[in-house]
Amino acid sequence: MISSRLRLIMPLALTDRDRLAQVVASQATPNSDVADLPIELVAQITGPEPGINDTLAQWGVQGTDLGSSFMVGDEMAIVFGDTFAENNSNWRSNVLAFTTDDDPTDGITIDRMITDASGQAKEILPSRKVDYIEMTVIPTYGIAIGDRMILHYMSVEHWGDPGKWDLGHSGFAWSDDRGQNWIYDDAAKWPGDSNFGQVAMEQHEEHIYIWGIPGGRYGGVRLARVLAADLLTLSAWEYWTSAGWVNEIDAAEEVIPPNVGELSVRWNSHYQQWIMMYLNDPMGLIELRTADDITGPWSSPRIAARALDFPALYAPFMFPKWNDGPDIYFHMSMFGPYQVFLLKTRLV
Repeated sequence: MISSRLRLIMPLALTDRDRLAQVVASQATPNSDVADLPIELVAQITGPEPGINDTLAQWGVQGTDLGSSFMVGDEMAIVFGDTFAENNSNWRSNVLAFTTDDDPTDGITIDRMITDASGQAKEILPSRKVDYIEMTVIPTYGIAIGDRMILHYMSVEHWGDPGKWDLGHSGFAWSDDRGQNWIYDDAAKWPGDSNFGQVAMEQHEEHIYIWGIPGGRYGGVRLARVLAADLLTLSAWEYWTSAGWVNEIDAAEEVIPPNVGELSVRWNSHYQQWIMMYLNDPMGLIELRTADDITGPWSSPRIAARALDFPALYAPFMFPKWNDGPDIYFHMSMFGPYQVFLLKTRLV
């Protein structure tokens, strides 16, 4: 029997179709005068067939979501969220995959995952869900500085209505052994109500920039930066305001207004622009904005995908490569099948 607490996080396709209907209803897209960008579904990346990697057979991954990515040497690390094996078994809050695939046109082939002694993908950032101290720990973005892998994560304390949740805190964890073992940095934590509960991260010149939103999908985006060597020293962070960079987190000003869910930002050398993608949950849209400068200003949103075509869509994550051509590749999750898909769009 599945406990009521566990049912709050289980994949809905497996346990609660009524809850799925509630999520889909919350993404009822109204008519829009904004023209859609072209969109193409390339491949299902996770799960058994038609998932091109059959992650169930290889690593015990029946269902998972998210799939943000970053480069670690010549490999691309792909970080997934809450993960389950068959029949809702072996709940892991997060798992980590690697690929050397250089051609996304037919999907992304996963080479390996970090595994436990049984060969199943293991939870890399342990969570205290057994004692209900936290519901789950979800990595929201990652980056590598030299040989060190660093993940930003959110500690989810409570799931509320669809698109709303409370965080105990957010922070950073790091690994110096290619992702096998991770250490939570207790000195690098933001409180649960900060605007950096979920982030996108990108290194530009000597700084690492993060675009942050609160826990959930109804906040606005604020921007921060830090010298790469000081990433884990929160007192060294600077926050963007209309007057420039300041050291006070509470002074950070919105660069994108609500409602913003999971987001990613990349520099695209083909378009010579910064590109941001995120979920607009109440509108049921994946939106895309562009900017000439890393601090903005950002363009009006354009529509990359709609929940009417991809029910219960969320988490559009662009990649750290393949940003030098007209096609913009990104991972996107759908809550119904509870899988990660590869899609592509382009600016027109």
